Amino acid sequence: MAATTSNMMPLGTIAPDFDLFNPVTGSHNSLQELKGEKGTVVMFICNHCPYVQHIKDQLIDIARHYVPLGISTIAISSNDIENYPEDAPDKMKDMMEAWGHPFAAYLYDESQGTARDYQAACTPDIYLFDQELACVYRGRLDASTPKNDVPLTGEDLRNALDDLLANRPINEKQLPSIGCNIKWQEA
Repeated sequence: MAATTSNMMPLGTIAPDFDLFNPVTGSHNSLQELKGEKGTVVMFICNHCPYVQHIKDQLIDIARHYVPLGISTIAISSNDIENYPEDAPDKMKDMMEAWGHPFAAYLYDESQGTARDYQAACTPDIYLFDQELACVYRGRLDASTPKNDVPLTGEDLRNALDDLLANRPINEKQLPSIGCNIKWQEA
């Protein structure tokens, strides 16, 4: 488990658009189709990452809690499936079924272009965009990792979501996410 930190997209960056394959529906979805009325969480995850598995319950809870409040959560997997077949679209579909379909979509970034557009580096890599799709938060879910005893709360992302919804300034002191590196395809 190699620990990699996120690159921290500059605040204010407009979310890059995408049109990616949705293994659950067998169709493609764009950011414009899936964005939330009041905000959108875009996160890069994958099936096999122990960091993602560690925070799974919080990711599900946050997605479900904030949907009725106008927040959409979109998950994207960008890993190289030739070398990591457990992250393939059919396995992504299985994982969403096991998780109870908590997200607007779990999309497959086959070209890895979307991960590059978002400057994603690790799983999980989490971004929050306001209703205009400007980045207002990027970084960690909270301080918990599989290797420490810090309780899993989702505090950092929840605070940013609550501030966004209350029209309060979001704390600009944001800490990077840490997780497994995105498994880039060999050139």
